[in-house]
Amino acid sequence: MYEEGLGVLETLFARDYQFALATSNDNIPAVRFIDTFYDNGAFYIVTYGTSQKVKEIENNPVVELSKDLYRFTGIARNIGHPLSEENRQVREKLIKVFEPWYFAHNDENDENMCYIRVDLKKGLFYKDGTGYKVDFDSKAAEKFPFVFDIIKIE
Repeated sequence: MYEEGLGVLETLFARDYQFALATSNDNIPAVRFIDTFYDNGAFYIVTYGTSQKVKEIENNPVVELSKDLYRFTGIARNIGHPLSEENRQVREKLIKVFEPWYFAHNDENDENMCYIRVDLKKGLFYKDGTGYKVDFDSKAAEKFPFVFDIIKIE
């Protein structure tokens, strides 16, 4: 079931997907919407090292990603500048997936530009009437019938 869940994650989130990112500082939560990309057990975020979210992550790396009834808990860390050699492969993926806006909103000449990697700990997600509750550390998953029955008013 774990491998099946990873396949569903790839299908749902290996693209530009917007989540609410929750961080905290001195036990005070902060939430903002960010664009993410899922790849191999982690979500990636393009941002700036001087941003409030990065400062909060440096103080407390435990974060939550949430939207609709999708929910993930993970450990976030600044993995450095996009032009760092160790970020070459992920940079290629992020440029491709965020192509409509990547260079319009990011200046890779700015030394403060960075990538955040959120390594997943736990997750709850669903697709086509099936829910998945995943523990990424133990590589275990539960699968169950799931009906999204919340009425959204926009």
